[in-house]
Amino acid sequence: MRVVTNSPEETIEFAKSVGKKLKGGDVIAYIGGLGAGKTTFTRGLSIGLGIGDTVTSPTFALVNEYRSDSSDVTLYHFDMYRITSSLDLETTGFYDYMDDNNIMAVEWSENIRDSLPENTVFIKITRLSDNKREIEINGDERFG
Repeated sequence: MRVVTNSPEETIEFAKSVGKKLKGGDVIAYIGGLGAGKTTFTRGLSIGLGIGDTVTSPTFALVNEYRSDSSDVTLYHFDMYRITSSLDLETTGFYDYMDDNNIMAVEWSENIRDSLPENTVFIKITRLSDNKREIEINGDERFG
């Protein structure tokens, strides 16, 4: 699936529709450069999951956790920018988050590609201009 959005609001709306299709155990792997809109997309996923819009970049925290009183699913938002080895990944506790009640959204997934589960959903976000993004989703027929 490939979509072009023309504003952050459109990106969030599209991501909301994707979030509504997610289920526990899903791993979302983002591909996209700095400022591509990965955190904006995650904000939309969170809204679509019924968790809310309080998503912020996990750059300095490595992982942010988002829960809702009305949902059994927890969204974990990772930033793997500084992860350069399997040992680095192991120290993050990454594998401990893989659970049927969790959804993982992973920024800079290129750095851990070999460690991602087989059923990972890849979302490539390309910055076309200040507000325009091309979003491509691969890895699951739910998003076709």
